Amino acid sequence: MLVISDSTISDPVGLRTSPVPLLHLPSPLFSAEEYQRAPLVLLDDRSYTAFTHRHVPRRPGLIVVLADPDDGTISPRAAAIGAEAVIRAGESLNWLHLRLHDATDCRYAHWESLLAGGPADPPPPSS
Repeated sequence: MLVISDSTISDPVGLRTSPVPLLHLPSPLFSAEEYQRAPLVLLDDRSYTAFTHRHVPRRPGLIVVLADPDDGTISPRAAAIGAEAVIRAGESLNWLHLRLHDATDCRYAHWESLLAGGPADPPPPSS
């Protein structure tokens, strides 16, 4: 997965831990091949302007990650570049992890941890 962010922090989109391999690159440095080959692309909204200056083609699997929850301009900007979704950094992690696994044909899914605590677990022993 390609994370496009000009931020210097290690987790600019609030993904936390994920078994899916991440390639984190600033907007001026990713190649057209990396962009097209990535099963999913997460764009840090703070890097939106630099990203649009690259004039990259639309592609499926582009998700904009919103850092500022009060930014009311993000939806039209995301639509302008063909993003399939807008999520807030650090939120919608269950959806994002499932989307990551779907985009990578579940090659990196650790089903035990994804399903832990869910309805498939046996009930706790009675005391």
